[in-house]
Amino acid sequence: MTTVHKSLILTAVLLLAPTGSQVLPQSPERPVQTAPDSSSPQTSQRKDLTPDEIIKAFSAKETEFYEAWIQYSYRQTLECRIISVNDVASREYLIIVSDIIFRDDGTREVRTVQRRGALRSVSFTKEDEEVVNNIQPFALTTKDLPLYNLKYGGRERIDELDCYVFSVKPKETKKDKLYFQGDIWIDDQDLQVVMTRGKPVPQKRNNLFPDFETRREIVDGKYWFPTWTHADSVLDFPDQRVRVEETITYENFRRFGSDAKIKYGTPQ
Repeated sequence: MTTVHKSLILTAVLLLAPTGSQVLPQSPERPVQTAPDSSSPQTSQRKDLTPDEIIKAFSAKETEFYEAWIQYSYRQTLECRIISVNDVASREYLIIVSDIIFRDDGTREVRTVQRRGALRSVSFTKEDEEVVNNIQPFALTTKDLPLYNLKYGGRERIDELDCYVFSVKPKETKKDKLYFQGDIWIDDQDLQVVMTRGKPVPQKRNNLFPDFETRREIVDGKYWFPTWTHADSVLDFPDQRVRVEETITYENFRRFGSDAKIKYGTPQ
């Protein structure tokens, strides 16, 4: 969308689809994560790990996650609401429902099945698509690990999970590429990322990104897949102040039997 100069980074691809009802549903609640079954051998007490050992282990898990992720189809539902513009309440909203699949060559296909509402205060840009394809959901695989500085922040309990916490920041940014900056939570038993919180960087004055939080849940009994992303941010553009709330849900995961074995972003 290019009807205005300001832009909002949305984590879903906005494609043409028929306009439906104007009734706006309530935003879904975030999932509550639960610890794995205590009878599982993965839940046995681990020896104390150094931060470097944790990073090596979870980045290998992230590589496995992404290779599994691209062999599943799923439904993605975006709900974006403009809460206020210059502190004046707004009723703008956009809902996009899409089916997502990965082809055997590693390319991502988005099939929009429903679109409702419209945004007027912000616009959708090519950077939005970059966030969709490469930032959200964020996967810190062994291939991308050298691009980031990680700092261990201790332990924290998220819902029923005991987690290691790391801050993540790109070592450098290039103007034609987007990166993740924020925090990640790693389950101390499975050594897999269960939550991320942060934003894409770098940002520009007229092209701002909301902070987002993504939660993962176990799918098919073994994969920690993203199921819920939420953002609630005030974006200070040069000539207006916009509060945006955005929720994305990922559901109906179905393994479609791809034979592709693909590293993060690079088809074999």
